[in-house]
Amino acid sequence: MFNLVIGQYVPMESLVHRLDPRSKLISMFLFVIIVFLANNWLSYGLLILFCLASITASKLPFQFIYRGLRSVFFIVFLTFILNLFFTNGGLLLFSWGWLHIYLNGLIQSIFISFRILVIIVITTLLTLTTSPIEITDGLESLLHPLKRIKLPVHEFALMMSISLRFIPTLLEETEKIIKAQAARGSDFTTGSIKSRFKAVVPLLVPLFVSAFKRAEELAMAMEARGYHGDEGRTKLHRLVWNNRDTVLLLILAIMTIALILFRY
Repeated sequence: MFNLVIGQYVPMESLVHRLDPRSKLISMFLFVIIVFLANNWLSYGLLILFCLASITASKLPFQFIYRGLRSVFFIVFLTFILNLFFTNGGLLLFSWGWLHIYLNGLIQSIFISFRILVIIVITTLLTLTTSPIEITDGLESLLHPLKRIKLPVHEFALMMSISLRFIPTLLEETEKIIKAQAARGSDFTTGSIKSRFKAVVPLLVPLFVSAFKRAEELAMAMEARGYHGDEGRTKLHRLVWNNRDTVLLLILAIMTIALILFRY
């Protein structure tokens, strides 16, 4: 569990770290949208190349990201298997009883697996290279026009930041509870599915109690420091849009056009 990178921030000096959080958020949302334009090997190769270039520019070790994303490989594998056996069309490659594997199903399974992987990599790279405070400021700045219709933009951005911030904390708390339960004789790895489910129940209760306790402590700390929402608040760090942020959006725009051309 300590290898999970979801919600973690790794402070480093790199090009991706120096980007404005607004440009990274816009790029991430745009990337998630344009991923669905890819429908052939060339377009998916372009997406994978962009992910590799982004990781290289962030100076984060590939092994570190791979180790942190191993937990999602099961979801990717399950998606691959489901599409492999339930997508028909094209040349029949394998047949055994009611199981049939077609060429179109194999290609579609590979493409969907690539799609999930690149989305997870880009979203994870955002949290690894952007601090929770920067994400909060970036979201609040991008959603600022919604204040005109009385939407609580600041509170929404703050909740998103707190959620990301407490993911590693809750994972660490879960690790401690698992070790404590294992020391008392609980077994989470052997037995039937029913017995494993029963073993997890004693884990959930203290985890929820700990989460509510941390939430109460955070609320009391914010209240003691005079937090009362967005009204009258100033920023310690001002967001500055630089040329590199514009270049990033231009690269995404060019890649969008390329994906549309490759699609047809």
